[in-house]
This record gives sequence, C-alpha cells and structure tokens, in this order.
Amino acid sequence: MASAGMQILAFVLALLGVFGATVATLLPNWKVSADVGTNIITAISQMQGLWMDCTWYSTGMFSCTLKYSVLSLPAYLQTARTTMVLSCVLACLGLCLASLGLKCTRWGGGRQAKGRTAVASGACFLLSGLLCLVPASWFTNEVIASFLDSSVPESSKFEPGGAVYVAFVSAGFLFAGGSIFCTSCPGKREGPQELLLQEPPPQDQLQQEQRQQEQLHQEQPYSSGVLQPPPQEGRAGYSLQDYV
Repeated sequence: MASAGMQILAFVLALLGVFGATVATLLPNWKVSADVGTNIITAISQMQGLWMDCTWYSTGMFSCTLKYSVLSLPAYLQTARTTMVLSCVLACLGLCLASLGLKCTRWGGGRQAKGRTAVASGACFLLSGLLCLVPASWFTNEVIASFLDSSVPESSKFEPGGAVYVAFVSAGFLFAGGSIFCTSCPGKREGPQELLLQEPPPQDQLQQEQRQQEQLHQEQPYSSGVLQPPPQEGRAGYSLQDYV
C-alpha cells in the first residue's frame, strides 16, 4: 500500500500532467512548417494546432485564424480535439478524488474509503494519460507520413511542434501518478484487522478493572480482622506474666 509521501508525489505528478495536457490542448504549434528546400530562405513561419492556425511574418506580425468548421477537418484532428478535452476533464476529476483519498488529509472518510477513492483517482489518471497519448501519437504519425510523402510539395511540409512533446510528457506524468494511486488498494483483510485492533482494548481494560476490584475486596478482610488481633493477644500474655 502506498505511503502518504508517495501519494503526495503522485498528486504532484498528476497535477503537472493535468497542467501540461491543458496547455498542449490550447497551444497552436502541434505542427510547424519545416525548414527544408526553398523554405529555408522564406521569412514566413506557419503553425497549426487543434483549434487555430497561426502565421508568423518577417515583419514581426503574428496572425491566427480559428478553425470554425469541424466537419472539414481530417479525422485525426477531430479525434485529437475530442480525446484531449476528455483527457483534461478526467484528469480534473481524478484530482478531486485524489484530494479526498490522500492519507494526510482529514476529509474523505475512514481508511477503507480513502483507499477506494485513491484507487478511483488512479484509474482516472491512467485513462486520462491514455486519452492524451493516443492523439499525440496519431498526430505525430500523420505529420511524419506527410513529411516523407514525395508528392507533397516542400512548401507544405510540416514537422511535429512543441505541443506534441508537451502532450507526451503530460501523458507520462499522468501514468506515473495513476500507477502510484492504484497501489493504494486497502486489500480484503484490512477491514477485519481494524475491527480486531479496535475492539480488544476496551475488553482488556474492563478485565483489568475487575481484577483490581477483586483484589481490593480480598485484601480488605485481612487488613481489618486478621492483622489487628495479634497485638491484642500479645498484650494479654504480657499482663499475665506481670501478675505471676
């Protein structure tokens, strides 16, 4: 079972993964124009993301256009949009559950409830990491295939941008955090052991108190009736010798 320190580390890793997945979803540089052939001397840099396309001119101007039409987008881009949004939503849900399942917190119920909540949050992180990894891999494959296609002109060739690498790293963080949280399963024998550890102390205390009371009851007759007569008999014998 994961310790409190490991759970805190997993929470930090998952938090970095959520932040990275959100940033990668919003960044416009999922693919950037490749500097090959005649594009090396051109003064225009193009970037394409999930939601907008941006162009950087030599004069320093920067313009972006939103992709309003969803049906006109290729299948891999539509899939990337959907899966990245779902990944961010599941990761946020996992953070909420993880805050309840941490051992260092007082809210979230007992030990078993915290363990189950931690496992649920770990499952959310793992699924979120998978949903973040799939679009990044598919998008990268499409960009590389288009780059290696000889029929595509050099001016239209792109290479993977920084947002793709951010998505890969974020998926790794989510997988690491989810794996640690999933080791927080309490197990089947943990519940009965807790009951056994909690019930005996009161019974032992009652038995000890009963034994102490019995000992006190047994000692009281000796202190009142047995120890006092011997001094009286000694005094009686001493007075008879004086008369003799």
